[in-house]
Amino acid sequence: MLTDLTIAAARDGLRAKDFSAEELTMAHLHAIEALNPRLNAYITVSHARALDQARAADAALAAGEGRALTGIPLAIKDLFCTEGVRTTAGSKMLGPFVPPYESTVTANLLRDGAVFLGKANLDEFAMGSSNMTSAYGPVENPWKRRQDQAAVLVPGGSSGGSAAAVAARLAMGATGTDTGGSIRQPASFCGLVGVKPTYGRCSRWGVVAFASSLDHPGPFARTVRDGAILLGSMAGHDPKDSTSAPVPVPDFEAACARGVKGLRIGVPKEYRSDGMPSEIEALWQQGLDWLRAAGAEIVDVSLPHTKYGLGTYYIVAPAEASSNLARYDGVRFGLRQDGKDLRDLYERTRAEGFGPEVRRRILIGTYVLSAGYYDAYYLRAQKIRALILKDFTDAFTRVDALLTPTAPSAAFAQGENMDDPIKMYLNDVFTVPANLAGVPAISIPAGLDANGLPLGLQVIGKPFDEETVFAVSAAIEQAAGFSALPQVRAGG
Repeated sequence: MLTDLTIAAARDGLRAKDFSAEELTMAHLHAIEALNPRLNAYITVSHARALDQARAADAALAAGEGRALTGIPLAIKDLFCTEGVRTTAGSKMLGPFVPPYESTVTANLLRDGAVFLGKANLDEFAMGSSNMTSAYGPVENPWKRRQDQAAVLVPGGSSGGSAAAVAARLAMGATGTDTGGSIRQPASFCGLVGVKPTYGRCSRWGVVAFASSLDHPGPFARTVRDGAILLGSMAGHDPKDSTSAPVPVPDFEAACARGVKGLRIGVPKEYRSDGMPSEIEALWQQGLDWLRAAGAEIVDVSLPHTKYGLGTYYIVAPAEASSNLARYDGVRFGLRQDGKDLRDLYERTRAEGFGPEVRRRILIGTYVLSAGYYDAYYLRAQKIRALILKDFTDAFTRVDALLTPTAPSAAFAQGENMDDPIKMYLNDVFTVPANLAGVPAISIPAGLDANGLPLGLQVIGKPFDEETVFAVSAAIEQAAGFSALPQVRAGG
């Protein structure tokens, strides 16, 4: 089936005229029609626009002008502003918002010929680890437990719609954003490759902000090579984003074939927690054995401030969210509730527009930034963040990359863990440090748990050394031979 092709294979097939971009796009639109009412992976489906883009791709291919992604159908997380297409951020606050401009990342993908199928569902304003906080309803993970087929599992969050769409064959790849693990954790839960590049590698311009110093746009794909192809298009310096790095974009796809012979792979002892499930511990060890067999040297390292990572994140991220979300006041754009005066308008609009999780994080953020608490919380968190970065910097003087688990569990069911915010926040325990340090990290599907659910391994690399991260990830992918498929998918 056309929907089962990898991006690399579809690119070759389009150029060989085995099928057209319009046929490829139609196959995905039919799959969305059949499965999206159940999975709720898309908030908005751009049927007519996608077909127009596919026909333009066919014309470009016929003229010999195909680019890196010409004719490839993608899902776009509904946090990326798309000109003329509604962008909600998963919130009632932005329900009616249609941006008059295109985010830099999506503009880069369009420049390279990609077809946009629609906007993927997400936790509201990217705040969550389950995709249960979206104002447009939860997303269903296309995977099922072997022992409990009736349970509806979460796809992870916040980029759950993107992950579910790619896993269920409703898109060949997708964009996501990763603030504390929001690409890598859903990738782990849905059996996908999720790439969080170095902070500054992909422009944040036109991406609805959650926590500006932590937000990382990146891709979802079904193979490491496909992830490299997507990142190659998404990345690049952008003068419109002051945090965008003026560094060249290397050939990530070529790096996948490098191998790991002679590389030193670090094992951070602090990622071994007492309560870690034995299956995840065993998979981690298996990953190290695969890399050793491929010619890498395994080295024990220490990241001593890891234990402060979650606490630091849940001060810095809500503080930045509190500032960023102050702009949603009912005056300039988005939802507006009438009030008897300006203050009443603000209060009614924000109470109606924001869901409980977003309100919780705004309250935490406003508190830690308030007079009398700023030094005790926010300033101290920033100092610890600098120490966490120093841990990584010191480790990378001895090793080329690190290998850790991606998440502390496989996908859980809707309703499990939901009544305990702390338990939900612990989903990010292995992913948050890489965001605080701004270093690149990839999650690769590497095995199944006893219930037949996917588990991911995480490769963390040096700043702007995504090439080594792709090389190590490709070696794990090859050794793991992960070929399991979700039960709910196009043609499944």
